[in-house]
Amino acid sequence: MTVEPFRAIGLSRLAHQLKSEGRSIIHMEFGQPSTGAPAAALARAHEVLEQDAMGYWESAPLRERIGRLYQDRYGVEVDPDRILLTCGASPALVLALASRFRPGDRIALARPGYVAYRNTLHALNLTPVEIACGPETRFQLTAAQLAALDPAPAGVIIASPANPTGTIIPDDELAAIAAVCRERRIAIVSDEIYHGLSYVGPTPSMLQFAPDALIINSFSKYWSMAGWRLGWLVAPEHHVAAARAYMGNLFLTPPSLSQHAGLVAMDCVEELEGHIQTYARNRALLLEALPSLGLRRIAPPDGAFYVWADIGHLTSDSIGFCEQLLRDTGVATAPGVDFDPVDGHRFIRFSFAVSTPEIEEALNRMRPWFAARPLL
Repeated sequence: MTVEPFRAIGLSRLAHQLKSEGRSIIHMEFGQPSTGAPAAALARAHEVLEQDAMGYWESAPLRERIGRLYQDRYGVEVDPDRILLTCGASPALVLALASRFRPGDRIALARPGYVAYRNTLHALNLTPVEIACGPETRFQLTAAQLAALDPAPAGVIIASPANPTGTIIPDDELAAIAAVCRERRIAIVSDEIYHGLSYVGPTPSMLQFAPDALIINSFSKYWSMAGWRLGWLVAPEHHVAAARAYMGNLFLTPPSLSQHAGLVAMDCVEELEGHIQTYARNRALLLEALPSLGLRRIAPPDGAFYVWADIGHLTSDSIGFCEQLLRDTGVATAPGVDFDPVDGHRFIRFSFAVSTPEIEEALNRMRPWFAARPLL
């Protein structure tokens, strides 16, 4: 099956080319923090570089610490033996899908949704069943939509907070989704990579409602360690052996250095919460300013660090729109078609995981540019 390109990567290449030519570029195209790893984690990494030859290794202390995170954050007990450390969330997704499903299985997911869900399913010869989710469901899958699918899919991918919308599924809806999946024997893969990044209160884990769900998470977002390539998969006890067999053959282990640093990063709460305060300020600035740019129809960004905005009154070509915006203003954004191949031609995604001065400068550049755009 065809695996489509991640078009934001192409725009990012153009952004870096323009930067090499002397242009000032503000990177709002990728969902990665502009901050680095916590200071104490960096210090630990320097120590390890001097002391450890670093071969293949899976850190038992890190798995135990992640297990404590589930107890502290969600009140859920997770045996560390159920936690598989991975080279980021992307391999965790491959691991979950490849080890749990068979070629041809139908997997439900929301549209819009993270581009790699659809493309990874295609790459593994699984069949995406994309469900259109609009403002009426806050751009999220619902239990009713899953219950209406005929036949029932083999699995479903849930993301809360979601990419590209930042919307969070409330506790009662997550519980309803879990109940439908139990009744219809639908396996749940829950991507919780944006947990910890919420502006509306705590974000529930699917483990609170479906103990047999496969849970994906990573150090890339909340812990600000995207380049360290460290994540994990929580597998149900009966599935651990199968998942470990796939992990050992496909990925071996995540980088040893990243595991040492990640263990320390988990306790750098004060520094990390400071990042959340920056994101909250950036979010507030965008929510106040975007309507004046004519962008009044946006998803409610409950969490993560995205704004999903309707630009259908300005264009039917989000790729061309984002490229022109980049060339004219130096502001790099993500075209909606990455996340929604049907309706994404009229949407754009802004990432606000940059500094507040960069958000302010981006808005200053975009105001006259949007004001000059003709309406369709």
